[in-house]
Amino acid sequence: VYGLGRAGKSKIIPFGLAAVMVLPALIVAVVNVALAGQGVATEPVLPYARYPIVLSAAIAIFVAVQSTQAVSLDLRFHTLPLYLSRPLARADYVRAKYAALTSGLFLLMAVPILIMYVGSLFAEFPIGRETGNVVLALMGAMLYALVLGGIGLVIASLTARRGFGIAGVIAVLSLSYAIVSALQGWVGEMVGDMNTAGWIGLFSPMTLVDGVQAWAFGVDTSTPAGPPDGAGPVFFIVMLAVIAACYAALMARYRRVRL
Repeated sequence: VYGLGRAGKSKIIPFGLAAVMVLPALIVAVVNVALAGQGVATEPVLPYARYPIVLSAAIAIFVAVQSTQAVSLDLRFHTLPLYLSRPLARADYVRAKYAALTSGLFLLMAVPILIMYVGSLFAEFPIGRETGNVVLALMGAMLYALVLGGIGLVIASLTARRGFGIAGVIAVLSLSYAIVSALQGWVGEMVGDMNTAGWIGLFSPMTLVDGVQAWAFGVDTSTPAGPPDGAGPVFFIVMLAVIAACYAALMARYRRVRL
């Protein structure tokens, strides 16, 4: 996922996006220390759990580029027969690719979150509170990784053309988030129906996981409208269904791939 073991050009995009993810976290950490030293702040200026939403564009690009790197090129250059000529089942291939992209995505989000956490400790914010918050944020990062990684791999596995796969993943992740956020803002602010605005969050992967975080972990939502009262379990069930559907779709896809 990060191009390790491949040519140098394979490392440029993943490590470049990792740098894009880390730099704002470093700035936030420094700001926290500075404000705390002046007695202005008693908590982080940016909650840990909100970081994936704030950097959602970089995450979407990472998923798009690296999911196609993971599977589209194998289809294009017909390398699957080389994999499966060994004692390796098609299910093993799917699980390995899903685990690789999920763990890579988790690291992409976890490292900057931990950097902000270290900054909070240097700022001498309450260690118990910050540790609890960062644990919840890391759990949320894993949920984002499972959902986004699964969706990215499913889309990428449908085409051997990497460019088509990248465009498809970005369209599904970024455009769905932009459209859902805009609809939530319009319905909530202009129409005044926050209940309906909250339900709209089910239709974007980013807002879906954000809703699960808000319900399960008690963190503030990062979208214009969080899950309505009593809707948290629905968001959670839909999220599990998306993960299961992605895995099932990948298994079905690779049962049909011709060697």
